[in-house]
Amino acid sequence: MPAAAGVVLSLADIAAHLGGDVFGDAQTQISQVATLASAGAGDIGFLANLKYRQQLQTTRASAVIVSLDFVDAVDLPRIVSKNPYAYYARVAGLLNPRSKTPSGVHPSANCASTLPDTVSIGPNVTIGSNVVLGESVVIHAGCVVADGVKIGAGTVLYPNVTIYAYCEIGCDSIIHAGVVIGADGFGFAPDAGQWVKIPQIGRVVIGNDVEIGANTTVDRGALDDTLIGDGCKIDNQIQIGHNCVLGKHCVVAACAAIAGSVTLEDHVTIGGAAMIAGHVTIASGAVISGGSLVMKNITRPGQYTSVFPLEEHSHWLHNAAQIRHLAKLAGRVSELEKTLKNITIKD
Repeated sequence: MPAAAGVVLSLADIAAHLGGDVFGDAQTQISQVATLASAGAGDIGFLANLKYRQQLQTTRASAVIVSLDFVDAVDLPRIVSKNPYAYYARVAGLLNPRSKTPSGVHPSANCASTLPDTVSIGPNVTIGSNVVLGESVVIHAGCVVADGVKIGAGTVLYPNVTIYAYCEIGCDSIIHAGVVIGADGFGFAPDAGQWVKIPQIGRVVIGNDVEIGANTTVDRGALDDTLIGDGCKIDNQIQIGHNCVLGKHCVVAACAAIAGSVTLEDHVTIGGAAMIAGHVTIASGAVISGGSLVMKNITRPGQYTSVFPLEEHSHWLHNAAQIRHLAKLAGRVSELEKTLKNITIKD
């Protein structure tokens, strides 16, 4: 498949941009990236998962990206990198640069703030008063940017993003369609059988180089701000509650739910559909498996899993019934241990 922008680079050109060692014909022309299985002429494949190493022998790619361990495992022209997967990602970026959006404000946009000449404002965008946009910000159709919002240079908002008042987004971030940043957190105080709304007077403050997937919501803080650190990558359809703090370079996969006042330290990875209870802190470097429920603090790095293994429904019902009686069984075992200890002492 040809590169969308018609970019064609030689292996030598790619290595000049990204580093890496070229083996074989350095003038091999590359127009797109592909998997080893689907690659054809003009494509560069990559080996990032060892279970696909046999495909090095059958791929029709014009070239491949491999680690040093596999430099002699294939005769095709190749680039050797310490991290083939990350290298492939950068090659994909070279061959598929983001389309440049012409600067200017669409006639249907409603802007109440003075904007730099380099920004691009799409149809039916609403921008409130005292909004500060950096150079080359792109705001696509239907977005709402409320009063007092600040957005750093190079950031892109895709269609129908809503940024509530006084929230901040750093530079070079990507906010995908349908994201809502700064809606009220879920804060209510019980009183005589009713719920009294607690005004959410904090903000959402998002760092640089952050990507937030489609239809994700990030709630504003009740008192202090909700904070998303530099380099975080947040997938689609995720809930991040009020007063959460995400450190630098955290990754959160789709459909995860993070309750209020959760702290993720730097480089935490949250698997898809995981649930994090409120007021929990997760240590730097921890990995939470998909579908897990986290109810208490995690103080050390490592992988944590709370998923009950999948099995036939009849077996699951049997095991679930046994789990319901674990506390009773533990008590019986404890009594038996005491009895055995007394017998041993008398003997």
